[in-house]
Amino acid sequence: MFKQQISRMERNKIIVGISNGDINGIGYEVIMKSLADQHLIETCIPVVYGSPKVAAYHRKALNIENFSFNNIRDVDEASDRRPNLINCLDDEVRVELGKSTQQGGEAALKSLEAAVADLRDGKIDVLVTAPIDKHNIQSDMFRFPGHTDYLKSVFGCNDVLMLMISENMRIGTVTDHIPLADVPAAITVDSIMSKLRILNRSLIEDFSIRKPRIAVLGLNPHAGDRCLLGREEETIIAPAISKAFDEGIMTFGPFPADGFFGSDEFTKFDAILAMYHDQGLIPFKALAFESGVNYTAGLPVVRTSPAHGTAFQIAGMGKASDLSFRHAVYRACDIYRSRQLYKEISADPLQHQQIDTRHERPDELPPEIPNNDNHL
Repeated sequence: MFKQQISRMERNKIIVGISNGDINGIGYEVIMKSLADQHLIETCIPVVYGSPKVAAYHRKALNIENFSFNNIRDVDEASDRRPNLINCLDDEVRVELGKSTQQGGEAALKSLEAAVADLRDGKIDVLVTAPIDKHNIQSDMFRFPGHTDYLKSVFGCNDVLMLMISENMRIGTVTDHIPLADVPAAITVDSIMSKLRILNRSLIEDFSIRKPRIAVLGLNPHAGDRCLLGREEETIIAPAISKAFDEGIMTFGPFPADGFFGSDEFTKFDAILAMYHDQGLIPFKALAFESGVNYTAGLPVVRTSPAHGTAFQIAGMGKASDLSFRHAVYRACDIYRSRQLYKEISADPLQHQQIDTRHERPDELPPEIPNNDNHL
């Protein structure tokens, strides 16, 4: 471990662990395309947890030339000049491009477990996860709807937040991968408050925003339209917003989602809290699908992923864009540095006082977002 610490000091680079995701999807394609960028290699030390055999299969299928991994057994052997790969899969693993298979799910889990183990041990600094198939990865060892809940369990967190980030937008959700029919019952003052606390803290520590401004969306059409279309805004969401303000979290809303995204008001906030998955992710992916990043806020470690899935339908065709994955790597490094900076500032009592985020309720709130009633 001491040797690893000295090596990091000499390199002055963040070590990025990368899980290979589903081996039959576009994971290896976007990984190799991203790591072929020399600027990225100069920025960090990437370590992929996967298989040289699987990598070679994808490289041949995609006709990728002038690219190779530095095959290593442990992170200590990683090169700071080439992309590295640790073999953690069975040599007999079979690639079936574009298909959801049991072996594909098993390989994705083995890669994830190996990367998370090194993350917990401090061998890597951050984790970037390639997309998994949420169906074929299910087993006795993995009974989660996705990476977010798995990592929440592994690191023993009471709650975490799925936060989608792009150049001009950050969107979190109170509920994520649950059936739409279960959403109303899951929207409570406590659940909203939990996500707002995580989001506010993440904006300060992970994104270096001194006094974040957070917009909260309503649950019902037109944010309930003064209780004509639902009462959750009045009985649950507004009280949570008021409680958050009392805790020093600068929160506004609830806003009707259609008018909020239909106008440019979303650009005036540091982050947005949506009530459920599609309410937040549909506008996000419509505006930032190729460059968006999924970040798990609330973990003691840094984990990001591209905002897309396995894309089985184009696997092996060379059509996948690596932009989202590349942004996920850079975002992970940026967040890691922001956390380190926050720790340094917090260690100095004088500097810590300067980033106190408590505030008074402002005299003027943002203008009301239009209901867009004219589309009815």
